[in-house]
Amino acid sequence: MRPIVEVVNLAVAFPDSTRGWRRVVDGVTVALEEGEAMGVVGESGCGKTLTVLALLRLIPEPGRIVGGSVRIGGEDVLAAEERRLCWVRGAMVGLIFQEPAQALNPVRSVASQVVEAARLHGEVSVSQAHALARRLLAEVGLEDPDRIARSYPHQLSGGQRQRVLLASALAADPRVLVADEPTSALDTVSQQRMVELLQRLRESRRLSLLFVSHDLSLVGRIVDRITVLYAGETVEVAGRETLLADPKHPYTRALLETRVAIGDGPDARFPTVPGRVPRSRDWGRGCRFAPRCPYALRQCREARPALTVLERGRTVRCFLLGDAEEPVA
Repeated sequence: MRPIVEVVNLAVAFPDSTRGWRRVVDGVTVALEEGEAMGVVGESGCGKTLTVLALLRLIPEPGRIVGGSVRIGGEDVLAAEERRLCWVRGAMVGLIFQEPAQALNPVRSVASQVVEAARLHGEVSVSQAHALARRLLAEVGLEDPDRIARSYPHQLSGGQRQRVLLASALAADPRVLVADEPTSALDTVSQQRMVELLQRLRESRRLSLLFVSHDLSLVGRIVDRITVLYAGETVEVAGRETLLADPKHPYTRALLETRVAIGDGPDARFPTVPGRVPRSRDWGRGCRFAPRCPYALRQCREARPALTVLERGRTVRCFLLGDAEEPVA
């Protein structure tokens, strides 16, 4: 059976100063099974948000999707007409954006924004819409939903706005929920509450969940499998327990080593991955992680490794585990 969300070898490009096109995502592959929770992790600049936007063909101008395929519920998103695309956005997929303050309209009430998707995808009267808004706001754990429904975004806290976005994403009863860094602006306690809420909603609504974050520890609390992105490509995919216990790609190992240990004192240094994610113009022809990798071989600097299946449900892009190379474009 085909996954409910299937992204294969995605490539996204933007025009550069030479009047050509530069790929900033090139080689992302993600598959989300029905009823599954998949985590997508990587540092800033690895292509996580652009991958999320590509799912619904929302790449900002002048960017373009220039390669690969995206299918949701069997629908070819890249070839879909606007009417079908509208169905995918909302009725099929609910999306929680990273920055609620930017995603919500400051001059419209919360209620009107929460029910917008429901009114677009079904015949809902004004009275029914307001009742639905209050019900959804209560479902996502907001106290006094009547007051929240009448409020405007600036009257709410950051955590409340994030839950309003979640309520809006659920309004058309989607099968898939995509959460792009939904906890990045929250404190630790609020992060845990959001994770618990998403787990409850996933079970009660039988949702498939794509959870995007830079925090591998946080992702590990909620997902079944994990896809690791680096410099615009997928470098490892495995089940949560397998990946956390036995990471194969050096980048995944480095991410795991940055987790803060419980009991570390106030003077402990915050662990980081040495170096930085290269910009697309600096990718070169070899492995994109090679400049930061302590295990890099000569081959790693001369050729780009292909995403290789190690075993059922596990893939990795690394010459330490296989010799397959990506063809030269």
